[in-house]
Amino acid sequence: MKKCIYKNYDDLPLMLDAKVLSNVLGISRSSAYELLKKEGFPALRIEGRVVVPRDKFIEWVEQNTGK
Repeated sequence: MKKCIYKNYDDLPLMLDAKVLSNVLGISRSSAYELLKKEGFPALRIEGRVVVPRDKFIEWVEQNTGK
């Protein structure tokens, strides 16, 4: 597994794509694409791209980890 280049939330880009999600979460890119399709995950579809706003990703993590 590749080492994550992001050390904290502030290091994340404003919009996260499947490649960034896979790196941050330590999952495969195909698993990241599946997550982007999952109901309740804060993904946006913009002209054929699927991205997640950083702040919505952080909220999702906190809601799903009980913090």
